[in-house]
Amino acid sequence: MSTQPPAPADRSFNRSMLIKLFVVALMMFGFGFALVPMYRAICQITGINNLVQRDATAREAKNTQVDMSRTISIEFDANARGPLGFKPEQRSLDVHPGEVTTVMYEVRNEQARTIQAQAIPSYAPKQATEYFKKIECFCFTQQTLTANQTKRMPVVFVVDPKLPKDVKTITLSYTFFELNTPAAATAGSATPTANTANTAAATANPA
Repeated sequence: MSTQPPAPADRSFNRSMLIKLFVVALMMFGFGFALVPMYRAICQITGINNLVQRDATAREAKNTQVDMSRTISIEFDANARGPLGFKPEQRSLDVHPGEVTTVMYEVRNEQARTIQAQAIPSYAPKQATEYFKKIECFCFTQQTLTANQTKRMPVVFVVDPKLPKDVKTITLSYTFFELNTPAAATAGSATPTANTANTAAATANPA
């Protein structure tokens, strides 16, 4: 039984769809890299170095009633831009809403010079953003890393018991990138030492 070749109209439609998908993928890739210069521009305009604020205080978290009847799966993701090795020490954790939890991330400066870096968090699904309360986080401030230094950094958080019942999994994702600071500029003439980096793949959409 012979197979009829696709009609010209079908070939034209397939070609058009392929071009559109390629353009969308290219735009998404470009937007991911545009986040870093956008952050820098906002910092320069506002005159501040930190755009990530504390979501809750330790006292507020302590006074939150723990909902033992629910379990939320928290997944941890890490992405690096620049000379950084960055990863969570555990990939996932089950918590009860209202329960104060601490997890650790590790970052390594893979250059033979001091750098300053900033982490920006995002969440999936997006509706979980307002219910994920960070009490302590390395993302609150810029991080200074000396040559080849490795840091273990905590994130202390609580999930608000008001989280919608249909949300059973939250992905916390960080993008860590080097800032264009005098600390990096003064050492810019030094020859960087390249090390092998293991960077976790991104699974969360930007907030």
